[in-house]
Amino acid sequence: MIKLHGRIADGVPRWVVWCAYAAPLVVLPSGIWRILLVVADAHLMEQEPLLNKPAPVPTLWDGPVYVIMLSLVSELLAFLTVGLVATWGEVVPRWVPGLGGRRIPVLAAVVPAAIGATICTVLWPYAMTMLALGRKMNGDVGIMQFNDWQALAFWGTYTPLVLWGPLVWIATVHYWRRRTRVTSPAEPTSVAG
Repeated sequence: MIKLHGRIADGVPRWVVWCAYAAPLVVLPSGIWRILLVVADAHLMEQEPLLNKPAPVPTLWDGPVYVIMLSLVSELLAFLTVGLVATWGEVVPRWVPGLGGRRIPVLAAVVPAAIGATICTVLWPYAMTMLALGRKMNGDVGIMQFNDWQALAFWGTYTPLVLWGPLVWIATVHYWRRRTRVTSPAEPTSVAG
């Protein structure tokens, strides 16, 4: 049976599939939080009065467009973890012009996945620790102000990001092992289709 996410590759244990599917799910709450913050003007953070503040300088890395794009790109990157357990992570889907049907080199998937997993494994626990200590990422004091329900919403949506890196690592290591495993002559080889 073909599903929207593709068919699960042969030899992938169910628990690894669950880890791969969990990656986009742990990223989703923070994306929703950010989008609600800018689009719906949900007051999820205490806002400082604008009196005696210089007018903000517009930049490419600021504002609603950036926040929405950050949320969408984060979710897309997290969804790529599913490719580590699905057949489309081993063979380019036939509908892709020029590349359809070609096998994906193992390192073409493993290297970016390992880099992303490492970044997420280091970044999110560090970021959450710094925020819990009331500091910015660079160590300066003070960053965000929340009332009780806002703090609950923030920590409830961002804390799952701590799992993102380890989940990608699990899927990446299993992908590497599965794709580089040498089959013995007694073992039948299976063809992913």
